[in-house]
Amino acid sequence: MAASVLVREENGKVTDFLSFYSLPSSVLGNDKHKTLYAAYSYYNVANTVSLKQLMSDALVLAKQKGYDVFNALNLMDNNEFLEDLKFGRGDGDLQYYLYNWKCPFMEPQDMGLVLL
Repeated sequence: MAASVLVREENGKVTDFLSFYSLPSSVLGNDKHKTLYAAYSYYNVANTVSLKQLMSDALVLAKQKGYDVFNALNLMDNNEFLEDLKFGRGDGDLQYYLYNWKCPFMEPQDMGLVLL
């Protein structure tokens, strides 16, 4: 797994940053392509630019690094950029089981998830 981070600074202070990690997948039955290189949005903070602009920068950076696809979950504030930046909906739902944790149903924009 590889990770990429872009940090914006002003006067020696971090103002914004984005990060994503890599999770490549094998492509079966294709003589030309053996691996699909997927970037997954990880942790992003936008203070001096909009989240949409920051994620647009993430897409450019991922493309420059050779990724084929960029994934982001529809949680927290991600709805601010998903549609405008042409993210397509996935074909399924991700299900997480959290041990010893009771919680009523929550809307995606009301939750955050940090994968370790």
